[in-house]
Formats: sequence, C-alpha cells, structure tokens
Amino acid sequence: MRNGLSQRLQPTQHLQPTQHLQPMQHLQPMRHLQPNFSRMLRRALRAHEEGEFDKAERLYTALLRQRSDDFDALHGLGRIYYRRGRLDAALALIQAALKSDICRPDGFASLGLVFHALGQFQRALVSYDEGLRLEPNDAELLNRRGVALLELNRPREALENFERVLAFDPNHFDGLGNLGNALLKLNRVMEALAAYDRALKLAPENAQLLTNRAVALRRLDRPHEARISAGRALLSKPDFAQARFVESVARLTLGDFSGWRGYEARWRVGALASQRRSFAAPLWLGKESLEGKTILLHAEQGFGDTIQFARFAPLLAARGARVILEVQPPLARLLSQMQGAAAVLARDAPSPRYDFHCPLLSLPLACATTPETVPAEIPYIAPAEADVASWRACLPRRRPLVGLVWSGERLHDNDLNRSMLLATLAPLLDLPDIGFVSLQHEVREADAAFLRSRSDVMQIGAKFTDFADTAAALYALDAVISVDTAVAHLAGAMGVPVFLLLPFAADFRWLRERADSPWYPSLRLFRQPQFGDWDSVVKLLRQELSQFGTRCGRAA
Repeated sequence: MRNGLSQRLQPTQHLQPTQHLQPMQHLQPMRHLQPNFSRMLRRALRAHEEGEFDKAERLYTALLRQRSDDFDALHGLGRIYYRRGRLDAALALIQAALKSDICRPDGFASLGLVFHALGQFQRALVSYDEGLRLEPNDAELLNRRGVALLELNRPREALENFERVLAFDPNHFDGLGNLGNALLKLNRVMEALAAYDRALKLAPENAQLLTNRAVALRRLDRPHEARISAGRALLSKPDFAQARFVESVARLTLGDFSGWRGYEARWRVGALASQRRSFAAPLWLGKESLEGKTILLHAEQGFGDTIQFARFAPLLAARGARVILEVQPPLARLLSQMQGAAAVLARDAPSPRYDFHCPLLSLPLACATTPETVPAEIPYIAPAEADVASWRACLPRRRPLVGLVWSGERLHDNDLNRSMLLATLAPLLDLPDIGFVSLQHEVREADAAFLRSRSDVMQIGAKFTDFADTAAALYALDAVISVDTAVAHLAGAMGVPVFLLLPFAADFRWLRERADSPWYPSLRLFRQPQFGDWDSVVKLLRQELSQFGTRCGRAA
C-alpha cells in the first residue's frame, strides 16, 4: 500500500485527443469481382461515406453472405460497429479483414482505433506501426500513433509524431490539437496554448479545442480566461461534459463555489466516467430530509479527497441522518472513530441498508457550502492515544521536530509540478534549532543518495502500514513541511501546523493569492511565483521556519 503519502487522483485527464475516423483512403481496385458484387460494394462504400450507416450496414452484411472474406466489406462493417460502440464485434471484423489482406494500411489504422477505444494502447501502437511500415508518411497514422504514445505517457515521442504530421501539412487540424496536448504534457504550456490557437483559427468553435485551451490557461494561472474559453465551448456544445467540468474547476479556483454544481460533470469525464458505480438507493444532493434516514457517503478519488471531505459526516448526522462512511482500506482504521459516522467501512465491504448515497466530493454542493461556511471544526480526525505515545517514545525531543514530504504519487497527472527533489530542501536542513523527520514512504531513486548523505534526517515513513500510523506520527511532531499530498490534508484535519508548498497554478481547492485555507486553519501556504521556482519558496520558508524553531524552543 502507498500509505499516508499517496495522493489524490485527478478525476479526469482533462485533455482529450483529436482523432477522427477518416474516410478510407487506401481502397484497392476491385479486381476479379462479379459485376453485381462490385456494384453493391460501391453502393455500400458510398452510403458509408455519406453517413447512411444503416444502409451501409445492410449492404456490407449482404456482401459478406456472398463473400465472407472480402476486405472492404469486413473493414467497412467493422468501422460502423466501432462508431456504434460495438467494440468486440468491430475488433473481430477488422482482424478478419486484415487476415484477408495484410497489406492494407487503412485496416491497421482502424484496428489501432479499436484497440485505443478498448484502452489497449500498446496494441494500438503496434497496429499503427504496422500501418506505417506500409505507408511511412501517412499523416493520419502518424497522428494516431502520437495519440497512443500520449496515452502511454511517452509525450516526447508523441511530440515527434505530431511534428512530422505538421511537416507534411502545417494546417493538419488534429495534428495541431494533439501537438498542444503533447506540449502541455511536457509542461511547455505557452507553446501548447499557441498550438491550440493555431488550430482554432481553422475551427473557431471547436468545443474540444476550446476546452483543452482552457486547461492550458488554467495551468498558466489564468482562471478567468480559462472560464471564458470553457464557456465558449459550452456555447458551441452545451452538453459537453468535459467543458462543464473544466469551467467548474476554473470557478472553484476563483473561490466561486457555484462551481460545485458543474463539478458533477466529473462522472462523465475521463477516468471517473469508467469508475462510476451503481447504488441501490438514490443520490442525495441536499433536497430530501435526512431525518431518520441512513446515508452512505463513499470515497471516490484519492486519499486526500477522502480526508478533506469526510468532515461533512457530522453535519449530516446533525440533520438526523445515520451516516455510513465508506473509505479506502488504508483509511478505515483511522476514521473508524470519527465523530458523526455511525459506521466506517472499507471500500467493497458489505454495507447495511441505506436510504441515500452521496459521493464525498458532492457534499459541498449538497450542503450549499460557501467559502465562509466551510466546515472547519478542527480536529475532526484523531489517532489513537496509544499509537501517539508509541511514536513519541521513539522520536528524540532535544529540539522541535518537523516532518518532511517532498514528493507524491508519481502517476499523478501533475506530479511534474507538485513534487520536488529532496535536495531542493537542503537550505532548510541545516537550521540548528529544528530536527527533521522524513515521512516519505516511497523514496525515489533521485532522492535516495541525498537522503543517505543526511544522517541527521530521521527516516520513519517506511514503517507506516496505514494512515493510522501516519496520523499517530504526525501528532508526535511539531509541524509538517509538505507538497500537495494526502499527508498535508491529514495534518490539517488534525490541526497539526503545516507549511504547504504549492506549485504555480495550484489545485483549485487552495484558491489563489492567499496564504491560508478555509479548509484547514493550521495550514500556511507557500506558492511558486512561476513554473518550477521552488528556490524562492524554500528561501521564504527558511525565514519562516527559523522563527518557528525559535518559538517552539521558547515554548519548550
């Protein structure tokens, strides 16, 4: 397990590739076909290209009764099934088509699209490579290959593909949009924005491009403009869930909590769309009375989210509800004694009967929360006293102790920005009045050598088995220095002082241009003034920490 340092997982990969199912471009001459078969095939292909899919399907099916191994009929029917979401049938048909003619790059292009839709990105990449072996300069295959590489988290290679596409055709619409996606993955945000703007000159009202552009603007800490761009996407396509979600995040970043309503669109976007669960009872969003009712509150994203929004359980209990809290297993022991929760269950454990359910991140909407009414009765989480005593007994108390968390889950979609190297904190470690304790459970290779060279930094993170251990250790410390991880949420929920180090354009929950948080009164926020500038953050923190160490020493 990943313990207290595991991170909130973003609800969505906000960027979506532009990859359209193009008309078939590599049709072979219809040799040796019976005249009637040839005529019917031409009718089927024409109906397909003109969007008469029902007619094309009937014709392809009739053709296959006559000739079951005809490439064009198999391939055409497979493409129609792909369009209609019948992916297993599409896969079988396109594979059968390629078995009948292995030298068709359009077949490999379609095969790659089906594998992509099935989430089998490596197999999609292999399919595109086979197609490019036959047609090395095919722009559509290069574009799709780049998209597969993006899904495989290989943005540098993807970028090379999109650059090749644009070398052939500088106005290749999909290539420009996906170039922006690759650049954004590489944190080259201004270049990404320029690529989106170039593409928008070709299609000014394209909802996907406007939404991806909004993501880039949000990354540049320009949420006002991001909101406008996402709003334009919604004018063009009112039911576009991704634009609704991105627009809601921009609102929340600006402290506009009306954004919680749009945040409900997360269930139709990205990873959460595939993880959405079915429940026996109706969703509660604040309308029905909870008096005498049982409600299931369930975790939906990362550990930090669960910790942050579990605070609403006592509010619902005060409304007369019996609250069942379902959380990730590593949090179950810690939250089992939480006030307001009649029962705390590990995810997927059998639950008793309930009248309503509510995902944890829907609770601010359900409770009509504003920045002024955020429930901040701290602490609302506390470890067992015996566990705290155990940690206090093994930690030296010659001087104030400060815990360190400098990196989080490496698969987090903003890990490049929100994590740092431990060596970046070196100016702090020589402060004479403070002892430092590493809470890092997983130490990356780049940090291991530096950590070995600092025998004065006590390492305890590897000993944590769950969040109850992490919480007990936090209570035994005087403060925590952390990047944006679940540990910061946990310490804040317990009232432990936290120096939170935030990247440029931080997560929406930390709002903007403020050094405090309505969610956690014990947090002090230190924000990067620009991309990657941890040095100025550490310099400011060193000044603050010097005073903190002196204050703690006097108090002791």
